[in-house]
Amino acid sequence: MIVVTGATGALNGATVDHLLERVPAEQVAVAVRDPDRAQRFAERGVAVRQAGYEDPAALRAAFAGADQVLLVSSNDPGADAVALHRAAVDAAVAAGVGRVLYTSHQGAAAGSPFAPARVHAATEDLLEQSGLAWTSLRNGFYAHSLDWLAGPWRETGVVTVPVEGPVSWTARDDAAEAAAVVLAAGGGYDGPVTMTAGAAPTFADVARTAAEVSGSPVELAVVGRDAWLAGQLAAGRPEGVARFTLGMYEAAEQGFFAGTDPLLGQLIGREPRTVRDQLAG
Repeated sequence: MIVVTGATGALNGATVDHLLERVPAEQVAVAVRDPDRAQRFAERGVAVRQAGYEDPAALRAAFAGADQVLLVSSNDPGADAVALHRAAVDAAVAAGVGRVLYTSHQGAAAGSPFAPARVHAATEDLLEQSGLAWTSLRNGFYAHSLDWLAGPWRETGVVTVPVEGPVSWTARDDAAEAAAVVLAAGGGYDGPVTMTAGAAPTFADVARTAAEVSGSPVELAVVGRDAWLAGQLAAGRPEGVARFTLGMYEAAEQGFFAGTDPLLGQLIGREPRTVRDQLAG
């Protein structure tokens, strides 16, 4: 039995869709806070179990009989994500789960300026200490984030960033499909595995590609941290959100998202989607 958490979200929902192309529905269950939102899976024969990370007893029941559990990382901005992940890992141990897989992120590191990267690193430590077999799926930075991280370049002709750096922009659905392949394989991947697109373009590269896709001039403006923050605040963005986003750019500048790995393409059997695909889509 494979149990997937967070299946009403975009990433793990797509993973379940891909998984059902590879394994019978009776071998899959989803653990979700709101079972009504998982009706489409129930209609396909998937067991729907009610559980959230904040409810350890429900998690243990949801994980019962699982050979593998796929844990999605918490994205609740007001919660202690590491504590929630600890509860999920502890529940997996108590339920006797065979292997835990976790949706991590490339650049997971305690010293990253990007806050989620520190959460991912701490969660990987929890998995390492759990005694369970585990796999951390370190996905490249999701390419759909360019829709807002690159700014309104279609209207302005400018990609405006505080600092410059390379990012291995990776399509979320490619990562979801790869996770399904790993789950269907039933093992063979231990510890952190990195799954990225085949290139890590800088924002200057993104601007050049945007110009080619649009047929109009697009330039890069690297305005510095203070000016970028001031612009974000003037546009009405909450300071906490702006500083959180700044951490992503700073992590890129420091090379946390620069690496690429062929594993993603090998798992899905084709070249992963590119920045050009994202900007043209």
